[in-house]
Amino acid sequence: MPSPTSGTAGYVRRVGLFSGVMMVIGGIIGSGIFRNPQVVAQRVHTPGLTLGTWVLGGGIALIGAFVYGELGARFPRAGGGYVYIRDAYGTLPAFLYAWALLLMVATGAIAAVAVTFANYFIALTGLAVSPNLLAGIAIVALTVVNYLGVKPGAVTQNIFTVLKLAALAVVIGAGLAALAHWLPAAPRAAAPVTAPANPVLALAAALVPVLFSYGGWQQTNYIAEEIIEPERNLPRALVIGVIGVVVVYLLANYTYLATLGAAGLAASEAPAADAMGRLLGPAGRTFITAGIVVSTFGFLNLVILVSPRVYQAMAADGLFFPRLARLHPRYHTPGAALVVQCIWAVMLLGLGTYGALLDYVVFADWITFSATASTLFIYRARARRQAGGDTATFLTPGYPVTPLLFIAAGIYVVVGSIASNPGNALKGTALLLAGVPVYLFWRSRAAR
Repeated sequence: MPSPTSGTAGYVRRVGLFSGVMMVIGGIIGSGIFRNPQVVAQRVHTPGLTLGTWVLGGGIALIGAFVYGELGARFPRAGGGYVYIRDAYGTLPAFLYAWALLLMVATGAIAAVAVTFANYFIALTGLAVSPNLLAGIAIVALTVVNYLGVKPGAVTQNIFTVLKLAALAVVIGAGLAALAHWLPAAPRAAAPVTAPANPVLALAAALVPVLFSYGGWQQTNYIAEEIIEPERNLPRALVIGVIGVVVVYLLANYTYLATLGAAGLAASEAPAADAMGRLLGPAGRTFITAGIVVSTFGFLNLVILVSPRVYQAMAADGLFFPRLARLHPRYHTPGAALVVQCIWAVMLLGLGTYGALLDYVVFADWITFSATASTLFIYRARARRQAGGDTATFLTPGYPVTPLLFIAAGIYVVVGSIASNPGNALKGTALLLAGVPVYLFWRSRAAR
């Protein structure tokens, strides 16, 4: 259904179930699985606790997929968390959500991931070019692709998600082949490891990078108005995609542990590269570098594709520049929002401030997750009061316990992030609060 506030052009449903699943997977898998396992192994030490942490994180992510699946099925509008928070709690918290996304979260991630892509691409090809220049070209090129329609963006996403899954499949396959003695490379001898003094606290600390590695499934809700039969396909895409990522992450970590050992994994700055180097030599390292190039490029495309739908929804509510509320009459994309996002992300590259911005607001992601999950209780209460009762096509299993567990996990991550770096949290809070006068300005304009 077209958005009622987007002008003469509306969104068009062109994203099927397969593309939806690819977007969920592509929104989760970036560069984290190639690097973060080291941090987890450092904090919990033993192979059992390392894999257990990834299992626990995967369970929490799956609950998140259930919650967002029900919200998307109940209210399949472009903007995802923005529209859920707006309808449950009002326009100010929703505006601050979108403000953070545009100012820091999405654009900072775009700049950071683009530079990561550029550095690995240069290392792979030996191209003599500035990483920032290559990163800027990548941002502009993908913005153009997604400006031309959700279909080109979805096809690009499908291609790069399949390629990144293929790269991880090779890593996993090589590790399992070595364990079965089909490859001459033998796993590293297990070094003695000792369990952490307080396993519960160690597991909690290790859960933070794991949950951040699993984050990203929520982005597919941003394009709910462009998914075919979203009441059915959005929940399916979320659940299938998250389960797929959990399986891949567990197998990848098993390969790292079996190849490097727990102590070797904890000491490795690049677990995937070290594992592939041990299994396949220099060719393995080259291959995984190419895999990271593909993975980061696919993640970059996903963020560029979906985030402008939030800015468009905010502008359609009269809380931002009216031009951003309009969709392109031919391509049915939020063209102006895409352009603004592109310009700001490229400017962040030039200013070199994207890393600091992300550090400042890293805790805000899970504030948003928890706040969004809490809206489910409000939607359910409203549905019970409707004539005819609740007619939702998808319900969160284990409600209300599972959403409460998810909210508790989000609160834990927020508290842990603030405790580990209160200075950054304070700066991030100041940047968020700077959006309040901006909100008041636009609200006063809309009221005239």
